[in-house]
Amino acid sequence: MHDRYMPTGEVLDIDGTRVHAHQEGAGPDVILLHGAGGNTRDFCFDLMGRLAECFRVTAFDRPGLGHTDPLHPDGESPFEQAEILERAAVRLGLGPAVLVGHSFGGSVALAWALDHPARAAAVVSLAGAAMPWQGGLGPWYELASSAFGAAVVIPLISAFAPRALAHQTIERIFDPDPVPEGYAEHIAIELSMRPDSLRANTRQVNGLKPHIRAMAARYGELKMPIEILHGTADRIVPIEVHSRPLAARVQSANLIELHGVGHMPHHARPEAAVAAILRAARRAGLRADD
Repeated sequence: MHDRYMPTGEVLDIDGTRVHAHQEGAGPDVILLHGAGGNTRDFCFDLMGRLAECFRVTAFDRPGLGHTDPLHPDGESPFEQAEILERAAVRLGLGPAVLVGHSFGGSVALAWALDHPARAAAVVSLAGAAMPWQGGLGPWYELASSAFGAAVVIPLISAFAPRALAHQTIERIFDPDPVPEGYAEHIAIELSMRPDSLRANTRQVNGLKPHIRAMAARYGELKMPIEILHGTADRIVPIEVHSRPLAARVQSANLIELHGVGHMPHHARPEAAVAAILRAARRAGLRADD
């Protein structure tokens, strides 16, 4: 694989499963969990550098994405993903941490906090998926996650889809905010366009709702500080479906709404993302007030 697509951090062997972790900084622990189809490079573009001044920051590639192996071919649940990443965190010697999840990564952060509350000193959800939604995700996810789609459609897309389409997809994810200059090149689109990564992502997303429903039934267990940052213009993970109901249900949750911001608040308003993580760390007693 071309050098620009190589792992940027350490690749751990967790009982035969490779888990990629990119780590920077020193101090209390912050763990970053990327969204659907992404990888650690999304955080390494900007947010990690800001946080590494105050924290030891560890960004993981979630199972099946980036340079972390899939756990099985059926679409890993948030709980399964949290379990393998917990074992990786133990291997790295991480302590109680602020778990920060963007989009799908938000559901993994919440699952991790539910099953391993000692790890989750606090949770920060950046436009995170947190609550069941009405309806399905559309024919693409149903087709791509099927046996036929996995065997036929996804390899065709991987081989023949123009890279301009990938850039348009990035623009749609950021909409209405602009894509930062150099972002598309930095994240190495080719990593997300590999057939195995496309299969893993579509099956994880297509199978998410029943796991979210099971998680939501347990949200009363969440006692740690939770900070939520969500744009009001997010049409991918709508704030009215996910973050507002989550904040209403969990007493320890604090929701900050970013007016007119889309699905990538940590890029559109990075200072607000850093502030939310600092608040979570202070509320958890991991960091004193400045």
